[in-house]
Amino acid sequence: MPELPEVQSVVNYLRPIIINQTIASVIHLNDYTKVFETHSTEQLNKQLAGQKITNVWRRGKYIIIDVAYGHLCIHLRMTGQLQEGLGKEDNPKHYTALMGLVNGCEVYFKDYRKFGRIYFFEDIKILENKLGCEPLSLSFTYQYLKEGLQISTGIIKPKLLDQKFIAGLGNIYVDEVLWKSRIHPKKKCNQISAIKTKRLHRSIPEILEKSIKYNGTTIINFSPGNKTKGRFSKHLKVFGKQGSSCYQCESTIKKIFVSQRGTHYCPKCQKL
Repeated sequence: MPELPEVQSVVNYLRPIIINQTIASVIHLNDYTKVFETHSTEQLNKQLAGQKITNVWRRGKYIIIDVAYGHLCIHLRMTGQLQEGLGKEDNPKHYTALMGLVNGCEVYFKDYRKFGRIYFFEDIKILENKLGCEPLSLSFTYQYLKEGLQISTGIIKPKLLDQKFIAGLGNIYVDEVLWKSRIHPKKKCNQISAIKTKRLHRSIPEILEKSIKYNGTTIINFSPGNKTKGRFSKHLKVFGKQGSSCYQCESTIKKIFVSQRGTHYCPKCQKL
């Protein structure tokens, strides 16, 4: 599933294409009406047709398109992609939605697994109530992280995956930040030392910002836009590296399952 860097990369791709443009229509494709989670196609067009796009931004793993009277929100889920126009090599059956602009531009929602969803909210507070702190914002302080961990008796990996705690982290980047912070993925949150909590607080934005610089991570089919690929996969230190040598100590990276998620760690650097 695309995580914060991937979603931000899509936002960066979309901005110059659609900001200050007027929406002509938004439709589902291939009779796949489930792509619109909150409204029918007819209801959505009553809300959006003729509205000017004023901003495109990200909240957690959501792409948010602002118009004068609401917010069109897109969650890519596992295989969602956005692209401008269709090419001869594109298979139309892989597309679930289309946003047409008055200037003739067409933005397609490609989704092999068809889990991606599009929402419309008149008030963005509906979404805000579901999401925790943005890790690239000033609100993500050491104190916020420390207090959140201290009151938790659970283990660290699922805590970092909890979108109500920190919005935008997923499996790839949780593995990466825990490795960099030398924290075992099964370590209890309230038992993590102050030194390691400080490392974690530094590592989270550092790794996320670096990944955004490379347009995120393409593992299978993620694209930040128009079939380009995220290049951060070349900079991953632990995720997907099971059997390889640790960059820090040359021990063998292992893969285990934590909360049913494949988890990569170094048994020497990240002792339990």
